[in-house]
Amino acid sequence: MRTTPRRASRTAPRLAAALASLTLLLAGCSGDSGDDDGKITLQFQSLAWQKESVDANKALVEEWNATHPDVKVEYIQGSWDSVHDQLLTSFEGGEAPDIIHDASDDLADFAYGGYLADIGDLLPERLKADIPRRSWETATFDGKIYGVPFLQEPRVLIANAKWLKKSGVRIPTPEKPWSWPEFRAITKKLGDGTDGKYGVAWPLKEPVSATLNLSLSTGGKMFHRGADGKVDVRFDAPDQVMPRTVHDQVNVDKSASGTTLGMGGSDTLPGFFGGKYAMVPLGFSYRQQIVQQAPKGFEWQVLPAPAGEEGLAQGVSPQTLSVSEDSAHKKEAAEFIDFFLRPKNMVKLARGDWMLPTGEEALKDPALRTEKNGWSAGTALSEDLRPAPAQSVRGYPEWKDKVATPALQEYYSGAIDLDELEKRLVKDGNLVLARYQR
Repeated sequence: MRTTPRRASRTAPRLAAALASLTLLLAGCSGDSGDDDGKITLQFQSLAWQKESVDANKALVEEWNATHPDVKVEYIQGSWDSVHDQLLTSFEGGEAPDIIHDASDDLADFAYGGYLADIGDLLPERLKADIPRRSWETATFDGKIYGVPFLQEPRVLIANAKWLKKSGVRIPTPEKPWSWPEFRAITKKLGDGTDGKYGVAWPLKEPVSATLNLSLSTGGKMFHRGADGKVDVRFDAPDQVMPRTVHDQVNVDKSASGTTLGMGGSDTLPGFFGGKYAMVPLGFSYRQQIVQQAPKGFEWQVLPAPAGEEGLAQGVSPQTLSVSEDSAHKKEAAEFIDFFLRPKNMVKLARGDWMLPTGEEALKDPALRTEKNGWSAGTALSEDLRPAPAQSVRGYPEWKDKVATPALQEYYSGAIDLDELEKRLVKDGNLVLARYQR
């Protein structure tokens, strides 16, 4: 799961291009959700992509259909790579699926644009009570609930267990994690690049999310909402700890490989398996790839990300299920979501995606608390997960793509200094956000 939402635009050329590229997918969606015999048909667009996850999704749809003969759910396969533009096109064309799988950081424009239904009054108290308030905040705008957050992914450190044990460094735990200064010192001890070995590899092809979310541990917020409801960007001392650490690991200590800055997480795995990097900060779900791809005998472990004055706090953008405002059967759609996210089903979905469920009952399941493959290490972080800082900021996708991504990439590589980074993030960034807040 990794969606990179782009700014919603309603210009004719953009819509025409998107519509042309998505004709086949949209053919499966229809505004008519009633059959000739009076039975209801709901379209459910899922973004599951790993086989285990797709199988779990389809099995739950089949179970629903077998027990609800008057309300059929039709499974439609979507893609994280194109979901924002595809949904925008389907909303504009009146062809949106009834039940929509997305990520919470992609909902703001759709919610404010009137495309998603407020489902707060349609959801049962069981579901509302099972998911913590901090998770509900990720899909709540102006006091209205536009999605149900159900899967989330903390960032963790995946470490070469033999390398760490041989080095004699202190192994962090959720109860006693590394601080950011300690993390920097340890990576320098583990490897400074002189023999082609590095203490850490930062895959920061998309640096904004990692920077914002990990900076919550040091009290970083970046986005500040005033009494008038308008948001401005600041780059204060707490916001600078995480990016300065990465910058100094790459450019001062040489404990981080500069070549991985332009990589995605999967790109770093061959070097990790080959003994080039002691650790790689990755999303929790990457454990599946490691299990599948690691050479025989390779020992790895999951460690918590570094902590700051806010402890292990970090931002997440959970996967969500929403209902289209145009759906003629919102009540039935909400009932399917309730079924889909029963605790036992949420466990199946979490295991299929190698992620954590938001539901507190599901988190208690023994299958998610085993030490095997690092499940317990991730589950221990669940209470420290917070809404991503930019969750409800209109204009964030443009700020991210046009301002923050290139600025952070240049800073991490050493091309610009901290003052120039602050100037771009704040001065240029606020010019972008101002256009959305007139």
